[in-house]
Amino acid sequence: MSTIIFIKGNAVMVWSNYHARLHQLLKNRQILPKFSKILVGLSGGQDSLCLTRLMLDLQDKWGWKVAIAHCDHNWTLDEGLAEHIEAIAHDWGFDLYLERAKEKIPEKEASARKWRYQVLKDVAVSYGFDYVITAHTKSDRTETFLYNLIRGSGSDGLTSLYWTRKLADEVELVRPLLGFSRQDTGNFCQKYHLPIWEDSYNQNNKFARNRIRLDLIPYLQKEFNPQVENHIAQTTEILRADREFLDSQAQLILIEVATNQDTIDRKKLQDKHLSLQRRVIKLFLGQNLAKMPTFEQIEAVVNLIDAPNGSQTSSFGGGRAIAVRQNHIVVIRC
Repeated sequence: MSTIIFIKGNAVMVWSNYHARLHQLLKNRQILPKFSKILVGLSGGQDSLCLTRLMLDLQDKWGWKVAIAHCDHNWTLDEGLAEHIEAIAHDWGFDLYLERAKEKIPEKEASARKWRYQVLKDVAVSYGFDYVITAHTKSDRTETFLYNLIRGSGSDGLTSLYWTRKLADEVELVRPLLGFSRQDTGNFCQKYHLPIWEDSYNQNNKFARNRIRLDLIPYLQKEFNPQVENHIAQTTEILRADREFLDSQAQLILIEVATNQDTIDRKKLQDKHLSLQRRVIKLFLGQNLAKMPTFEQIEAVVNLIDAPNGSQTSSFGGGRAIAVRQNHIVVIRC
């Protein structure tokens, strides 16, 4: 693997195949425009360290203004991590936004992730960043796909780890390393002797995602297909495009069939494909229920499209059910 070193004044930038890959990917996808103000989420692990260093090396070429954000969970095994991040920010010349949890964040994947994203969002909005970027890789995409598949998710869950999504009205979340594997980021950190913080929580098998990463994926690579990460990434891209098209069609159909927020014309849904019926009903329930509907709830309402007048579902919570009233499906109090 070739390496080119450019010297500009007192600054030295290393240009490798990793830099070229990311540079070309960003040119092709146009997900981090020139002159953007970018906040990098740095955990200290190899993925985020690789991303932060690449952004440092590419920022002059793209005219970015880049800063670091770090979320200190106040976990016992993370003692010393915040100081480690402060040293990196100082050595690499980044502004650092360090958020320490006032109370210990529960050592649960969902709780910690929710808190981190809220911190990143708040910092970005408060200080005028255009983009927040995280170091999710192709390997993370595989883990997420398998995790959600096992839990029974539909295409929304299977494609949830995507290149971009809205974090706030004026802030986009971007994942520039989805074209890189965890092996790539590890090789990069080793090549440039980057100070990786070894996170012992990533080795804890009580977390489902860790078991997928440490046990299931290596098993699939060994026993079924060594290219499983690449193939799942391709599948995710295909499913995502299909999902976006179907969602756009469902939005148009809902506008057509909705009498008001809690009433739809079921006759207008009867000639639609089952896939679109499900998506329309999901949207309809989403605007009437406190929580996102489950597959079972969606199916119960889809069955009402052709059911006899007076049919209804069991309670959906909050004292509400869905019933057939002549040609309409309506939300009722039960």
